[in-house]
Amino acid sequence: MADLFKNITCDNIENEHLCCAIADKKHQCGVEVKKQWLKGRLNEDHVFRKLDEKGKVFIEYAPLETAWVPVIGDNYIYIYCLWVSGSFKGNGYAKALLEYCVADAKKQGKAGVCILSSKKKKPFLSEKKFMEKHGFAVADFIDEYELLALSFDGSMPSFAENVKKQNIENDDLTVYFGMQCPYISDCIKQIERYCSENNITLNLVAVDSLEKAKALPCVFNNWAVFYKGKFETVHLLNEGYLKKLLGI
Repeated sequence: MADLFKNITCDNIENEHLCCAIADKKHQCGVEVKKQWLKGRLNEDHVFRKLDEKGKVFIEYAPLETAWVPVIGDNYIYIYCLWVSGSFKGNGYAKALLEYCVADAKKQGKAGVCILSSKKKKPFLSEKKFMEKHGFAVADFIDEYELLALSFDGSMPSFAENVKKQNIENDDLTVYFGMQCPYISDCIKQIERYCSENNITLNLVAVDSLEKAKALPCVFNNWAVFYKGKFETVHLLNEGYLKKLLGI
């Protein structure tokens, strides 16, 4: 099955789609932001591996030390995203992609592989049951969010100590956002427009460096929302979800 997939490289990135935002024109700005960010990561052993056809089938991972998330651990791989969508489900693609990642980690002499998940299934997070089926176990948790790990040597990664804060001093709607997801640019446009039209103060905080990502006061994969000083979700916000969060 390996010949069905290909890895994004500096040589082919301009000619390859990034899977999760293929056809929708409103996300093309986000695709370009993602490609520029990815170009800067590929020389850090960052891997984006996808099915070699037009579909949402891919895995993206990086060494934990250079992964833009507030997770710490010694010599681990961090999976940002593992996604198989629509008609591509049921073909063993997720299993094949995960096995590739695990084999790559072992080949590099890593201590294990980890990923952000949750106690109950949530959008934009890998399903816990699937990961457990492939040997992953809970390494750390904060409320409903869990860090799952497949350890090769008995060691375990954890959320950084600063993640446990789960609050900030600002009571306004505050969104921390990264550059890893092509959907983010359009989500920002939607919530900016809604907040402007409804006189809601919005603070947008770009997580534009590894140092900022590691120091975040909450769970984070590429997006985090605070309201009234309290951490709310890593769920990307569109106008509808924002109304729900605000109780409107």
